[in-house]
Amino acid sequence: MASRSRRPEHSGPPELFYDQNEARKYVRNSRMIDIQTKMTERALELLCLPEGQPSYLLDIGCGSGLSGDYISEEGHYWVGIDISTAMLDAALDRDTEGDLLLGDMGQGVPFRPGSFDGCISISAVQWLCNANKKSDVPARRLYCFFSSLYSVLVRGARAVLQLYPENSEQLELITTQATRAGFTGGVVVDFPNSAKAKKFYLCLFSGPSTSLPKGLTESQDADRATESVFTSERVPHKKARRDLVKKSREWVLEKKERRRRQGKEVRPDTQYTGRKRKPRF
Repeated sequence: MASRSRRPEHSGPPELFYDQNEARKYVRNSRMIDIQTKMTERALELLCLPEGQPSYLLDIGCGSGLSGDYISEEGHYWVGIDISTAMLDAALDRDTEGDLLLGDMGQGVPFRPGSFDGCISISAVQWLCNANKKSDVPARRLYCFFSSLYSVLVRGARAVLQLYPENSEQLELITTQATRAGFTGGVVVDFPNSAKAKKFYLCLFSGPSTSLPKGLTESQDADRATESVFTSERVPHKKARRDLVKKSREWVLEKKERRRRQGKEVRPDTQYTGRKRKPRF
């Protein structure tokens, strides 16, 4: 976990921290875009959405729309909510496909009950653990958020919230309020032995409790040194995922591996996996 002096939550409220300068980083910093996209990919894996049909998702703390771009690429529809006007302006400038809403998640999620098939959030929930004014009570704001989130999800849907807890006490505070609101589930930790690649995902179920997905334990490229790159031009928000040709052998192998990480049964890989078959007449 990051040291106290480096945590953005300690520098002030999020609507002030995420100003135009920060929003610009989320549009032009290639490393930041790559990290955000990979965490969104993992969050969607943990949602375990039905294959082959679009879902209607809620993105909490959507920011400049990077996570929403990946959701759209996967064929789903989404609505994003964020407290920073600068980040939402950046999302509008990039012509993201989702609907955007300015709002404070600590005051509740303002949608009708049963509106969404699932919810994701990338690096946002830990902001609710800090009181930026006297009237802010972290436990109360967390409960308000989770109780309203529980309401807007269809029964049986999941919410996957990637977060950076400052310590174990903060993580316990978050999970306790989620349980009070009616959720079941727990925390999935990817790469627990890596200081650099370790990620926390709070997996919440709005229906009967099911087995918690397993965290990733083998880091392939997560620990590889990367360098921040800034450009004077915007990075296109629609890129072919990992440059894989759809239906190719590499594309099929990656999809099968993704389903294995979701805990689903997948046939073993063979020399015939992804092989193109001749049409039959």
